Amino acid sequence: MLLRAKYKVNRDMCEFVRQELEYLGHFVTPEGISPLSDKIQAIQEWPEPRNVTDVRSFLGLAGYYQRFIKGYSKIAAHLTKLQCEDRPFDFGEEARESFFALKAAPLSAEVLRIYDPLLPTRVTTDVSGYGIGAVLEQHDGVDWHPVEYFSKKVSVVHSIDDARKKELLAFIHALKRWRHFLLGRSQFRWVTDNNPLVFYKTQDTVNSTIARWMAFIDQFEVFPDHIPGKSNRFANALSRRPDHCTAVYSTFEIDDDLRNSFIRGYQADPEFRDKYANCSSPNPSPSHYRIQEGYLLVHTWGKDLLCVPSDPHLRTRLLGEFHDAPATGHFGVNRTIDRLREQFWWPDLLGDVTRYYESCEVCRRCKSRNHRPYDELRPLPVRLRRREAIAMDITGLFPSTRPVWMGFSRWSTDSPSLPCFCLAAIMPRHRS
Repeated sequence: MLLRAKYKVNRDMCEFVRQELEYLGHFVTPEGISPLSDKIQAIQEWPEPRNVTDVRSFLGLAGYYQRFIKGYSKIAAHLTKLQCEDRPFDFGEEARESFFALKAAPLSAEVLRIYDPLLPTRVTTDVSGYGIGAVLEQHDGVDWHPVEYFSKKVSVVHSIDDARKKELLAFIHALKRWRHFLLGRSQFRWVTDNNPLVFYKTQDTVNSTIARWMAFIDQFEVFPDHIPGKSNRFANALSRRPDHCTAVYSTFEIDDDLRNSFIRGYQADPEFRDKYANCSSPNPSPSHYRIQEGYLLVHTWGKDLLCVPSDPHLRTRLLGEFHDAPATGHFGVNRTIDRLREQFWWPDLLGDVTRYYESCEVCRRCKSRNHRPYDELRPLPVRLRRREAIAMDITGLFPSTRPVWMGFSRWSTDSPSLPCFCLAAIMPRHRS
């Protein structure tokens, strides 16, 4: 077989006719795949983290085996929060409980089945606002068993897409992940909790991105199937991993101090003061505004958006996080506005974003100019006679005199100056 495939192997590094094998930190048997006992022991003996680096090292080792641990993201949630360097490191009681629970979890890790191309197969996907999750399962005649779990963060570009498009994106990522399993095999099921996707091929018109994804899916023999969201527990959990959420939205987090700034801003802002008072009253009059957990929300653009008061600190911080942050990549005016309008609203949002973008030093220095190129600079021709070419301008107003007309001949240095009686009344109106 090796000769037919034109492969060469080192006999001293090969083991043949083995029922059990250690491979890349896993123990492989005919029954399935499980973590190596010495790796589990290393997790058991890991000392308590003392800083962010220790937490990341521990989660790197434990996360390598997360495919075997049910509810890994929930168990590791409090440790995941400690990875943010912008916060003081506080290894409190909740983080300590999460640490010891994660150390004990591999002891009860389930065995993942080895993929069999002859068994019935299904791919279950789900998506949240910040992540996608998928499970590859096979049926052995008795029950469905997991072959592999998969989760991935949603990129900033796709985080603002509608639910249908993100659900389809989750399936695309799953197909790319398990292409070597699924391409060329007999029909398998795609299970999703988004019912319209079951009929994705019957759409009359689609954009170029969806059309490209549909062409990719057509390579596979897939049968879409709908499952209620409450029954889709595995993919649901994978798509809602807290570390994925932190990675996408960590640039702007509302803590208690910031929350108080919002509330004080509402009470001082003429635009929102009356609306906030009305919504806070026992019998508020009907409006598009409402208060939730102290924040003023407005229902516009088909959803509830957080109102931002006219506090320069708040709005500048928001503009910076949605334009300057590394995850945003210095988007232009339109894309920055679109991202802000997914969550926030204030009256002059367009003007503030435009002014902030025009004042961004990085954009002015690095982005290409999109206006017409300037004409070539040429010297003015030399004049041969006096008064053949005259340059002129009007200066003023001055505190005690009228505007002054000034002119000079480009052939000589003559520069006469005349008072402008008619402009004395016109210029103030234009300058006011």
